[in-house]
Amino acid sequence: MLGLGAQEWMAVALSLKVAFWATVFSLPLAVWVAYLLARKEFPGKQALNAAVHLPLILPPVVTGYLLLLTFGTQGWIGGALAQIGVVFAFRWTGAVLAAAIMAFPLMVRAIRLGFEAVDPRLEQAATTLGASPLRVFCTITLPLVVPSLIAGAVLAFAKAMGEFGATITFVAAIPGQTQTLPSAIYALLQVPGAESGAIRLTLIAVVIAVAALLASEWLAVRAQRRMQR
Repeated sequence: MLGLGAQEWMAVALSLKVAFWATVFSLPLAVWVAYLLARKEFPGKQALNAAVHLPLILPPVVTGYLLLLTFGTQGWIGGALAQIGVVFAFRWTGAVLAAAIMAFPLMVRAIRLGFEAVDPRLEQAATTLGASPLRVFCTITLPLVVPSLIAGAVLAFAKAMGEFGATITFVAAIPGQTQTLPSAIYALLQVPGAESGAIRLTLIAVVIAVAALLASEWLAVRAQRRMQR
């Protein structure tokens, strides 16, 4: 099918798996951090904002190397985790971690804009009627930022699908284990006469990205209509 071998399809499947779990695991933390940055004032707020956006500024290879130093089997966190059998380096779970970190700033930024667009007077009105802060957040604030949540999730998914530098530095590109779609394309480009395979994988990547964007638009429209009822 499409002239791709089993190894190439494994790379596609692994990329989808990595992008999905990177998005799922990042979303709750992204909502919390975006809410803090949008609505709260506290010491170190600018430091937190800088730390969140740092992966966008650093070269991806640097981020991958820092992950290797921290979460590698000899790292100060990775070494402790390895003692209980949790290993990230050169595993697909490490690819999830790298993709999640690289995609996190985009997700936080999209969700933060959603929180900033919510009128605080709506929350204040609910509070005066006796609703607890948690209930206000769950019933008023969060439903109003659903379109931003969707946008942030799609941005993170797309970024995770295309992540290359940090991933290949942290987990390498082991066929069938850690070789994602971008690293598979890169590997094919290094083989004389294999450009056609790289082109086919590129087309698959484009189709997945377009499908994700269309799905996000559809979900955002549905969410908007529900809120207007």
